[in-house]
Amino acid sequence: MSAKAITEASGKDILNRHLNAHGAGAATCRFATVNASTDWSRLSADHPWLLTTPLVVKPDQLIKRRGKLGLIGVKKSFEQVKQWIGERLNQDQKIGNAVGKLRNFIIEPFVPHTDAEEMYVCIYSHRSADTILFYHQGGVDIGDVDAKAVKLDVPVNSSLSPADVESKLLKEVKDSATKERIAKFVSALYATYVDLYFTYLEINPLVVTADNLYILDLAAKLDSTADFICRPKWGEIDYPPPFGRDAYPEEAYIADLDAKSGASLKLTILNRNGRIWTMVAGGGASVIYSDTICDLGGASELANYGEYSGAPSEQQTYEYAKTILNLMTSSPKHPEGKVLITGGGIANFTNVAATFQGIITALREFQPKLAEHNVSIFVRRAGPNYQEGLRKMRDFGTTLGIPLHVFGPETHMTAICGMALGKRPIPQVASVEFSTANFLLPGGQQAQADLKAASEAEGLGSGSALSASAAKTIKLPPISADEGDGVAGGAVAGAQRNGTTLKRKFFSNSTKAIVWGMQQRAVQSMLDFDFICRRDEPSVVAMVYPFTGDHKQKYYWGHKEILIPVYKKMSDAIHKHKEVDVMVNFASMRSAYESTLEVLEFPQIRTVAIIAEGIPENMTRKLIIEADKRGVAIIGPATVGGVKPGCFKIGNTGGMLDNILHSKLYRPGSVAYVSRSGGMSNELNNIISKATDGVIEGIAIGGDRYPGSTFMDHILRYQADPETKLIVLLGEVGGTEEYDVCAALRDGRITKPLVAWCIGTCASMFTSEVQFGHAGSCANSDRETATAKNKALREAGAYVPDSFDTLGELIHHVYGELVKTGRVVPKEEVPPPTVPMDYSWARELGLIRKPASFMTSICDERGQELIYAGMPISEVLSKDVGIGGVISLLWFQRCLPSYVCKFFEMCLMVTADHGPAVSGAHNTIVCARAGKDLVSSVVSGLLTIGDRFGGALDGSARQFSEAYDTNLHPMEFVNKMRKEGKLILGIGHRVKSINNPDVRVKIIKEFVLENFPACPLLKYALEVEKITTNKKPNLILNVDGVIATAFVDMLRNSGSFTSEEAQEYINVGAINSLFVLGRSIGFIGHFMDQKRLKQGLYRHPWDDISYVIPEQYN
Repeated sequence: MSAKAITEASGKDILNRHLNAHGAGAATCRFATVNASTDWSRLSADHPWLLTTPLVVKPDQLIKRRGKLGLIGVKKSFEQVKQWIGERLNQDQKIGNAVGKLRNFIIEPFVPHTDAEEMYVCIYSHRSADTILFYHQGGVDIGDVDAKAVKLDVPVNSSLSPADVESKLLKEVKDSATKERIAKFVSALYATYVDLYFTYLEINPLVVTADNLYILDLAAKLDSTADFICRPKWGEIDYPPPFGRDAYPEEAYIADLDAKSGASLKLTILNRNGRIWTMVAGGGASVIYSDTICDLGGASELANYGEYSGAPSEQQTYEYAKTILNLMTSSPKHPEGKVLITGGGIANFTNVAATFQGIITALREFQPKLAEHNVSIFVRRAGPNYQEGLRKMRDFGTTLGIPLHVFGPETHMTAICGMALGKRPIPQVASVEFSTANFLLPGGQQAQADLKAASEAEGLGSGSALSASAAKTIKLPPISADEGDGVAGGAVAGAQRNGTTLKRKFFSNSTKAIVWGMQQRAVQSMLDFDFICRRDEPSVVAMVYPFTGDHKQKYYWGHKEILIPVYKKMSDAIHKHKEVDVMVNFASMRSAYESTLEVLEFPQIRTVAIIAEGIPENMTRKLIIEADKRGVAIIGPATVGGVKPGCFKIGNTGGMLDNILHSKLYRPGSVAYVSRSGGMSNELNNIISKATDGVIEGIAIGGDRYPGSTFMDHILRYQADPETKLIVLLGEVGGTEEYDVCAALRDGRITKPLVAWCIGTCASMFTSEVQFGHAGSCANSDRETATAKNKALREAGAYVPDSFDTLGELIHHVYGELVKTGRVVPKEEVPPPTVPMDYSWARELGLIRKPASFMTSICDERGQELIYAGMPISEVLSKDVGIGGVISLLWFQRCLPSYVCKFFEMCLMVTADHGPAVSGAHNTIVCARAGKDLVSSVVSGLLTIGDRFGGALDGSARQFSEAYDTNLHPMEFVNKMRKEGKLILGIGHRVKSINNPDVRVKIIKEFVLENFPACPLLKYALEVEKITTNKKPNLILNVDGVIATAFVDMLRNSGSFTSEEAQEYINVGAINSLFVLGRSIGFIGHFMDQKRLKQGLYRHPWDDISYVIPEQYN
């Protein structure tokens, strides 16, 4: 939702900080807020005026007409206000059909004034302008303000001067000085309204006294999508729920998930004790499921409204499902049990299997509670990888222990609602349609066609609610005189909008497009669509992505690879590709406005599709104005796009290839549709392909309040297209655009059969206002309800079903009449060419296998959370395993005992550095002083590690363990090594000796002897040390030796490794790893030290070099 109501306190706080900066000259609004946790003594200390002035008190919970309802206390003392609030706090209050508790109040100083000083001001936004209402009499008795007030429309992107306000709004204000003050105020109020992205602002009354202007009562809405622009000016804003519906922490949690995600996650709790719970994918689908449940009599038991869409990850879906299941199973049990409807339309790009995996994980976690609450689950879904998703869900259902019924696109989208509520029989075996793999194999198409023919022979679907007698009564409108041209009388005149010729076709089989954004999957989807439509050339000729330099990107055209240029600048792409007339804009909500404005500067672009959701409404309205000036059509924002079968598709429209083939989108049919919902457009593709000869064009105009193009824009194009024989409109609650369609039906601009349905009929059955999935789907008046629109469309001559459940049957019967009367002549089906499946997708579907290039067994980054050897990173941190624990997981694939982890950490600490003179540190320093980077400098130091420097650990471990394992006496071992002329690795030090011991060795030796369960090899090495130091005092057991022998003791005696595993780690050279890791710390320190000291290039002094050059040339 974009336009969200805020509390009166929030609205006045914003105006206090910004209104007078525009020259309003208004008094600062003084107020204090109260709730159940308020400390009254602290409140009076913070606001001393509470004790010295008469007060006004009222609830601040989005309640309209508080004065009429007796919910305002006037001219009260502080003690009286406390008593007034105390009598009402947390008490039930009925307002209309809604019952809620009064929890939040606002207290203000009483402003003495007369009725004549009360005035009314309101500003609200609509598509092309902001309307200002002013009436010279305000207050609770204002009555029908729409009829009384003077109206002034300020076009979008225009300013408002005080002179305009005076001349057009203030004619009834007689005093010239007062008029001037009010004009300045209204002008400043409007400037603030625009600057701070308000969508509604009402002040009643505005009190104008001789010395000041006071804002007494205020109601306001903000465009919440402008948060990324206005947060510094707004501050932290809380959007309260409508009165009668409490704010639940679960709703806040999902809202927080939504804010942090690129997907859409919504949850509204309607009745926590209800028995019918929904978990629906898609904004439009979620409304239709709620409609169907209410139509079937389930309104009072519907527990929630919500949706998940936009390709949420497995983890996000799990969190969403877990939240709903927790709500469902924490409320009281229901005598009839509970039902969970997990539904959705046919997804365009969401991986159904991935999201279902998240749901399955949550269901598994809640299985005992679900069984305890006698829950039945009904699933219907389709889209990318849906076959695997449904298979997983069916397989899981066999182990769940509660009824779980699973259906795919062969079942009407909302049929599971009737099954769940006992209104429709549950099929024992679903007629599963062809899988993704079969669709893409030659011959699969004919098999699918045979399946469709068989199903049509049995009737369009089981349980059809459209009776045969009703079908016979369908009468088509008469064929108009100019039907052959496809344009009814008057339609041409009506097809003009500010210079945009909407009669023109947007797309053809030669349409060329530029895609803004690095959307490789969407581009490949467009190219595959082009190929199966038998286009001669790809529709995407270039991409624009300002965050990289110009380059080429590889894609597939059928079986062969092609290169598509990617440009940093839009101007370069446009100038090099003069044939382009469409831009598909995948820019984010933050940059979609600027990137679209930029492309509007190029006259060759005639159509722009804006995919992003969440673009601020003011920006969208400005785009609409600019596009109209230039004759450019905009599809979106907040849309998946549209499709012209056989010609062109926008981005991810139509979903995966299997759905495109299944819905016959590779060739034109006779039916054109327009919808708000992108997800439902795919469902319409499915419905229309089953009920008719298919789609000729389909557009999803987008779910925002102000879509770039309207229903009428596209319906008039379809009316003007002689190939379009039947038009389908899927409207929704909110807005009034459907009434333009009614007018066009009545005045003859639309003469072709129009099947229409507006979703959101359930809204009138809820006791409090519910904002549905789309920003525009909220009724602000009775006229904007779906029920009123459906009635008006039916009366205007459209074919309107009784519910969405019967939409497909009605389309089928109207189409049947068109065939019967000869207005549609079905064409022979021509199978499309087969397109190879991408390797990555084929592998995900389990159709192919190949040996992996790499194998790994220590870390997995593919899921929502990084995993170290089976332990999630959150657990690694929460258990505080430390660096030693991480080493044990990543090096040894297991959690080793705490003393081992401590040993690892001690080794890292004592080996971290040994001064700048040793070879590794020296090399690092020389490299750093030569200007090399960190990695190069550290690597130069690491390359010196070997048997002579630091790397003796592995050799030492081998020598000592071989001697110990062959039962050599320490003296025999020393003699053997001397006889072979080999040094004993791990013995000897250049500086330290028996008389000057190495403290590092002492620390590690004492820790190992005290904490290890056994350390025979270390003790053996200490015996060797006694022998060697008798010969020379510096032949001590050094750091390498003590770490190496202790490491072997750990491997052999900790109980964590088999003897074979222990020996393998010794053989592969694992022991040296501690020195490498530890000394890297020191090398990095030396690099940073040299940079910090700003040391120049190192050159070794001559006097430290012995030159031994021959005396004469030989």
